Amino acid sequence: MSVKLYTTNWCPYCRNAKRLLDEKGVAYKEINIEELGMSREELAKITRGMTVPQIVINDEPIGGYDNLWALEQNGELDQKLAD
Repeated sequence: MSVKLYTTNWCPYCRNAKRLLDEKGVAYKEINIEELGMSREELAKITRGMTVPQIVINDEPIGGYDNLWALEQNGELDQKLAD
């Protein structure tokens, strides 16, 4: 299982995504686009999204925190994380 989380320092939704993954005991790689100097266009090429956070599970872009939370609420997140 591989989880990547594209973030910025100031983003409250990034903190929420990290908190949810931490609470579930999920290891993830955080990629801070500000620290790397990554543009939103570069982010979109990787994740198909220009906002942060962008979450990628097993090379599948799932979107932002709202998408992550929706997967958790409907029971699909654990399944994605188990694949």
